Amino acid sequence: MNVLSAKPVFIGDTTLRDGEQTAGVVFSAKEKIAIAKKLDAMGVHELECGIPAMGKEERSTIRALVDLGLSARLITWNRALIPDIEASISCGITAVDISLCVSDIMIESKINKSREWVKEQLRRALGFAKSRGLYVCVGGEDASRADLSFLGELMQIAAASGADRFRFCDTLGILDPFTMQEKVAALTAAVPQLDVEVHAHNDLGLATANALAGFRGGASYISTTVNGLGERAGNAALEEVVMALKVACGIDVGIDTRRLAAISRLVGKASNRGVPAWKAVVGERVFSHESGVHTDGVLKNPANYEVFPPEEVGLSRHIVAGKHSGTNGIVECYRQIGIPLSIEEAQKLMARVRSASQLIKGPLQPQDLIRLHETLTLAAA
Repeated sequence: MNVLSAKPVFIGDTTLRDGEQTAGVVFSAKEKIAIAKKLDAMGVHELECGIPAMGKEERSTIRALVDLGLSARLITWNRALIPDIEASISCGITAVDISLCVSDIMIESKINKSREWVKEQLRRALGFAKSRGLYVCVGGEDASRADLSFLGELMQIAAASGADRFRFCDTLGILDPFTMQEKVAALTAAVPQLDVEVHAHNDLGLATANALAGFRGGASYISTTVNGLGERAGNAALEEVVMALKVACGIDVGIDTRRLAAISRLVGKASNRGVPAWKAVVGERVFSHESGVHTDGVLKNPANYEVFPPEEVGLSRHIVAGKHSGTNGIVECYRQIGIPLSIEEAQKLMARVRSASQLIKGPLQPQDLIRLHETLTLAAA
């Protein structure tokens, strides 16, 4: 994907909107402000910050976010209804997402309308928004199940009416990366004057892959949430997308990745959804090593088994003493707790470390290592 390194890519984060739509998740105004500040400080380009039509309290929080004067563009989610857009304007918002159902199944069985109604509603809502000087993203709900020719027609209408971009939503998370790339490529070729955003859900565990595939297909915006928070299985994770672009694609989007672990912990706490220790990129233990071969390789050169340094995302490396430990790993584990060991001593301790780990079904803690060392010392005496 290095051929795409010159192509601009913008990261939008919808933790405060789609992330909060996770069943059971509620952010306080204070938490939203803290999350927004951290996302802005690390360089995220756009924050989808809420749904003004929800009511007075939501609008008050959005107004507070606007008043922060962040560098990131703030955008709100709206149905393609003029009152929704007016509610956004009342908050001081200058960018809106106007969402419409675009698949036949949703048009017919969710809103009980027709394709013609969708087109007319797009013209009406978009025309109103542009007449008020707003930046407009047209959101295609369930675009992944929509007829491509109909999507192209909607995008032509949007472009002709002054829309700034089109959001291709894999609302049910049903696409594979190959199909995502093909669909987005077809749309960007058909309507090249309109920027495309890819919004991927994770129902099949493919959200990050689909986000990158959408970019490869020509999308210039990628929608994310911190920790992949979102409805059902969640959305493409901010930390995964940013690091995948950087490491796998050679594209630095200008985000300070050293802050990724901190924002992950903040959102995990605010959402009451703790970050799993083995969560890709930001899990507390994703830079843990136990296996003798792996640990030996990492101690000699971390690049042997780490695709990027833990410090790059705000984490630390851990050498773990357990069932699969080798002598060099045991020496390092004891060094970390201030006990120097010779290779000979480590070899004598290795069987004890492995046996103890099997008994407790997990890694040994410092007190366990100290106890084993004491038994070795007593045996030598």
